[in-house]
Amino acid sequence: MKTKLNLLIVLIFCVSTFSFAQKKTKSKSFISGKINIAKYHEREELNRMNKGDLLDLYVERIEVIVNILPNIAFATSANVTMESLGIPNTKENLKALEENKEASADYFDSTIEFQKKILPYSDTSDLIAAILFYETTLKSLYTYEDFKAN
Repeated sequence: MKTKLNLLIVLIFCVSTFSFAQKKTKSKSFISGKINIAKYHEREELNRMNKGDLLDLYVERIEVIVNILPNIAFATSANVTMESLGIPNTKENLKALEENKEASADYFDSTIEFQKKILPYSDTSDLIAAILFYETTLKSLYTYEDFKAN
């Protein structure tokens, strides 16, 4: 009987320790959301597409650029966190990162709202040129490390 009571006390102690233990704040990544595109295109291929599909491609590329470029000094992939860069995981730093993410999301949403209203009036050749430019910009992210000094 005494063994069962001791075992029960130890079990209760363990459960209470785990449930009241301070939880470590999970480090958040700099880049969230869409960070890559499914396919890069050639001009000829884009010339064969209808304007609706081109508009979708344009918006997708804007989304990726808005998610990556503002944070390029920190990261070019989604799995880089403040902790992995040695940035203290303080309340102030987490708040700043969260505010930055919210501002990016608000910017993206308002940009897309505008684009959906106005972009259909754009010239198809200008739309194709913009898509190709954005894709070239996104491809250049693969060479970003080449610009860092040793």
